[in-house]
Amino acid sequence: MSQINMKEWAKSIISNKDVVAIPIMTHPGIELIGKTVREAVTNGEVHYEAIKALYNKYPSAASCVIMDLTVEAEAFGAEVVFPENEVPSVTGRLLSDENAIDSLEVPDLNKGRIQEYLKANRLAAQNLTDRPVLAGCIGPYSLAGRLYDMSEIMMLIYINPDAAKTLLSKCSQFITNYCIALKEAGANGVIMAEPAAGLLSNEDCQQFSSVYIKEIIEKVQDDNFSVILHNCGNTGNCTQAMIYTQAAGYHFGNNINMVEALKEVPSDALAMGNLDPVSLFKMGNAEQMQKETQSLLEATENYKNFVISSGCDTPPNTPFENIDAFFNTISKFNASRR
Repeated sequence: MSQINMKEWAKSIISNKDVVAIPIMTHPGIELIGKTVREAVTNGEVHYEAIKALYNKYPSAASCVIMDLTVEAEAFGAEVVFPENEVPSVTGRLLSDENAIDSLEVPDLNKGRIQEYLKANRLAAQNLTDRPVLAGCIGPYSLAGRLYDMSEIMMLIYINPDAAKTLLSKCSQFITNYCIALKEAGANGVIMAEPAAGLLSNEDCQQFSSVYIKEIIEKVQDDNFSVILHNCGNTGNCTQAMIYTQAAGYHFGNNINMVEALKEVPSDALAMGNLDPVSLFKMGNAEQMQKETQSLLEATENYKNFVISSGCDTPPNTPFENIDAFFNTISKFNASRR
């Protein structure tokens, strides 16, 4: 298991003249090993083999596990649908009203697929030791929305903010426990996905998301474990609320102007993003990929803390020639600046 000082790792990225890449990408690895998405998201060993296949193929600066925003909701008891080759999704609504929030119990870590995800992280941390392993988890507001229904939670924060805060506290407690377990499994950090909070104003995002995330970060982030906050719902409306959390890094989606986001992120925190995972990585061609990657590299070249990435998890069936074009363009760009 690799003990990597993540503060030093971030500093080395910032001081390095070369731009490093960390696309949020696991699905192509599932295809490399000839397995289905369903197999990978239900079996920790298959999941690890997919991470390892990508580790062997591409020079990403960190290995990422699947961004699966159903794992925690399932542990609480939400119903999840598992298509063969698509990401799982939560179906229906676990909590039908405010009374259900009061009686909701915070589950232990033996529920659902939590142990399989811990196994994938443990195997990756034990075997892929020369670069950080970044686990994944959901953010508190996004989890609350999956349990209570996304449009209902948006109304609840105005109609009954106290009930919303009770639910958010329970979600945060579980996420904290999960992050501690990921850390114990050997993961070097976690990408916390909080896309639903991007639909809120900066003030509401801070009150109903960032306050809770900051508490989680205070409990789990240290020299050897970094929290990277991902919010692909943010179009620039809540970057300040994200930064309030004091995460070690911030990951932005393709709906934001990356240069504008970089202006707001502290220079000692990593800022990651933001090439479109669907229209570019999956639906584009190698030529478009090369052009857009080059364009983003040129636009961001004055920011030493920039890490080029996909704007979100790259979906199943992303063509390898596009991923190759992404990495080749970065390699050529770095060579041209030496």
